[in-house]
Amino acid sequence: MEVEVKFKVLFDEIKEKIERLGAELVREEVQEDLYFDIPLPNLLRIRRIVNTGEVILGYKEIKDQRNEEFDEIEVEVKDFDKTREILKRLGFKEDIWVKKHRHVYRLGNVTFELNRVEGLGDFLDIEVISDNVEDAKKEIWKVARRLGLKEEDVEPRLYQELIKEKGST
Repeated sequence: MEVEVKFKVLFDEIKEKIERLGAELVREEVQEDLYFDIPLPNLLRIRRIVNTGEVILGYKEIKDQRNEEFDEIEVEVKDFDKTREILKRLGFKEDIWVKKHRHVYRLGNVTFELNRVEGLGDFLDIEVISDNVEDAKKEIWKVARRLGLKEEDVEPRLYQELIKEKGST
C-alpha cells in the first residue's frame, strides 16, 4: 500500500530542510500527467517524464477519505500517444493535465516528492510503502514534524480537484 501525505509548502525552504535531514536526492523529473475521467475512488493516468523519455500507465484506487492511502499499479509503456489513443478508443475521456517539476529524495524507507505544480504552486508528498497503514502514517508524521510541517499544512485534495477548482473561480 502506498501511504502518502501531501503538504502545501514553499519549495526552496522545504528543499533545504529535506537536505538538512540527510535525505539523498534520487532524481529530478519534469512530469506531464494526463488523467482520464473515471469515477473516484479510481484514478487512471498516463505520465510522461519529459527529461528521461519514460512513459508510465498508472492506475490508483483511493482507499480513504483524505487521499492518503492508495492501491497503485504502474507499468512502463513505450509510446505516450499510442497509449493515449488506445484508452480513448476504449471509451476513456481525457480529463485533466497535471504538469510538475519534481525532486525525489529518499531517507531510509521514506520518499519525499517535492513538486512545483504548474498553476498551483509547491507541494511535498511524504510517502511510505507499507502494509501497515498506521505505522506508515506515524513514520510520515515523525518526519513531517522534523520539517516543521503541521496538520494545517496538509492538502487533502487531489491535484486534479485543485486544478478544476481553480478553473471554476
